[in-house]
Amino acid sequence: MRKKKQGLGYGVIIISTLLAVGLLLGSYTASVASDKDQAQGVVDRSRVTFKEFMRDPHYSWLQENIDRAEGLLIFPQILKGGFILGGSGGTGVLLVRDKSTGEWSDPAFYTVGSVTFGLQIGGEATQLVMLAMSERAVQSLLSSSFKLGADVSMAVGPVGGGAKAGTDVPRVTADLISFAKSKGLYGGLNLEGAVVAVREGLNAAYYHEGATPEDIVLRREAANVMSAELREALKSKR
Repeated sequence: MRKKKQGLGYGVIIISTLLAVGLLLGSYTASVASDKDQAQGVVDRSRVTFKEFMRDPHYSWLQENIDRAEGLLIFPQILKGGFILGGSGGTGVLLVRDKSTGEWSDPAFYTVGSVTFGLQIGGEATQLVMLAMSERAVQSLLSSSFKLGADVSMAVGPVGGGAKAGTDVPRVTADLISFAKSKGLYGGLNLEGAVVAVREGLNAAYYHEGATPEDIVLRREAANVMSAELREALKSKR
């Protein structure tokens, strides 16, 4: 009788263990699926944001100089109080152009945090596009995190219908050039000191575990066909 009871006890333990493992695996699978959905949402919103900037006549300088950029950061939404604890920030993507073919890479996922909203922007939510104009800017973005303005020069891009390619040489030669708008208002954010960091979880969910920005935008060993529309929008510039 004792052996029978012990057998039943072991059976309960085994079943409980299997159920616990099943719950953990189910939770992990759901988490990965959720991250993948979030990543795709960022990609889709980045495409919409890019097209809005390319259609807006106030961003003629951006439209005329994007072919000079080596990389492009797109943040569809930067929110006040939206970055971990306090501050402001959002999630976006980095794409890098292949110098030999001109083709854009798949997107790598990043966050930007502790952004200061200037009075000229007004509004709680802001769209941001940044041109990486030099290899040094691209290399800085490939680190796990870095502070804007610390290692690379940066400037707010010319905005307005009369902002042509030859306007303001210092801005043209900056490593990073930013453009922002919020609720129909045009201007810039104070990005000095803002931290840009890799979203490892989204990169893993969208590609594969351990996928790094170098794998995605430089070596191009990670790819996702679901980013095709974004890459096509950058290629066609519309």
